[in-house]
Amino acid sequence: MDDWVSRLEPLARDAREAAVALRGATAEAKAAAVRAIARRIREGAAEVLRANAADVEGARVSSTAAKLDRLTLTPARIEAMAKGLEVVAGLPDPVGRMEKEGRGPSGIRVAKMRTPIGVVMMIFEARPNVTAEAAAIALKASNASILRGGSEALRSNRVLGACMAAALRDAGLPEKAIQLVDVPDHAAVAALLRMDRYIDLVIPRGGEGLIRSVVESSRIPVIKHYKGNCHVYVDAAADLAMAAEIVFNAKVQRPGTCNAMEHLLVHEAVAEAFLPVVAQRLRDAKVDLRGDAAARRILPDLAPATDAEWDEEYLDLVMGIRIVRSLEEAIDHINRHGSSHTDAIVTRDEAAARRFLGAVDSASVMWNASTRMADGGEYGLGAEIGISTDKLHARGPMGIEDLTTLKWVVIGEGHCRT
Repeated sequence: MDDWVSRLEPLARDAREAAVALRGATAEAKAAAVRAIARRIREGAAEVLRANAADVEGARVSSTAAKLDRLTLTPARIEAMAKGLEVVAGLPDPVGRMEKEGRGPSGIRVAKMRTPIGVVMMIFEARPNVTAEAAAIALKASNASILRGGSEALRSNRVLGACMAAALRDAGLPEKAIQLVDVPDHAAVAALLRMDRYIDLVIPRGGEGLIRSVVESSRIPVIKHYKGNCHVYVDAAADLAMAAEIVFNAKVQRPGTCNAMEHLLVHEAVAEAFLPVVAQRLRDAKVDLRGDAAARRILPDLAPATDAEWDEEYLDLVMGIRIVRSLEEAIDHINRHGSSHTDAIVTRDEAAARRFLGAVDSASVMWNASTRMADGGEYGLGAEIGISTDKLHARGPMGIEDLTTLKWVVIGEGHCRT
């Protein structure tokens, strides 16, 4: 451990110095740097794809299909990454923005100013697209970033890191503002998690085991979500055709993501009409369905769902089905078994929807929309640095503003305390 501390402390110190320099960077310079990252990634797409193909091949033996999907880059995904960065570049810069301006009782002028967090460390598995997105969002908010991707994406991340270093040089910003830790040894991460002198925030993205390990080891504040046990509740007043489309998309479109639906709740008033239709479509897509006793009376060939499964995040083509007797029972089930990530209601009853939106304690609650819509890009953030299920300091998909904090600004005219 001490050896890794001595080896990595210069990296963390360089990041701190870069973060200080970035406080003086203009909004235009930061936007130009993010656009340059997008351009460099497009120009280097062939090299990125070659490196990624080698990563995927190396991970194939030991990885699930869902993990391979998260690891894999395609020309379309690289283009989507670049477009997301361009959206980030064009977003308003929050740094320096004054909020809640007013006057104190003595006449002093007071306000809160948006200011960078400082040095943000990202620790993530697979997902090489996170490398560029996290770096760009941090940079736009005047933060330096330390990025430690999984060993399975090492080649992809090295090429992306070279693209980002070149972009920073193009824009005249500190090259150490974005740094990759490209060693697979877990002890390197443990060493960095002790460097609270230099690093201000840690954001892990990956499986529950990774996140719990980071939280247990870190001296630095951590923003986290342990898992995405997301639900869709089909209400008694649902448009069943709409519900079928939402359920299919939420489960099948990309089942290995944290915002994919894991459990379906159906009101007993519509269960007999709805379940046979949607179950057949899901089975055609190779979804392994499990159900409670009430669901199995309608679909006798369902595998039984165990009590423990209601807390499960499958990250795969597996789904649990439960029939509920009321909206309140659905809300209670979600608040009891969910992971406070994303949960949706499908209904034409506005009063039921408003009750659900207010009572379900999740970072994103949805009405007539797929849980897959819980995404920084879909929310207009351009890209996201992660999805937080914490309640402090950010919650849900995190964009530029979530990588800033507030400081008080006071302007007086010789005011002194009496």
